[in-house]
Amino acid sequence: MLITKKFGQNLKKIRAEKGISQERLAFIANLHRTYISDVERGNRNISLINIEKIAKALEVNVKDLLNDL
Repeated sequence: MLITKKFGQNLKKIRAEKGISQERLAFIANLHRTYISDVERGNRNISLINIEKIAKALEVNVKDLLNDL
């Protein structure tokens, strides 16, 4: 499995567990909703800066998003 797909699965799982919509996550992280959708589907090669933004928005450690990569 591609690393982008696995990262996207991790992100989607954590986001769903927290009951946060893609729209809400995008707003909190100051990113576009379609960007979050693309990342979750593994269609984006996300930057470290945006990984950190998403982790902060979800109130998790970066390593939680990178789990099992």
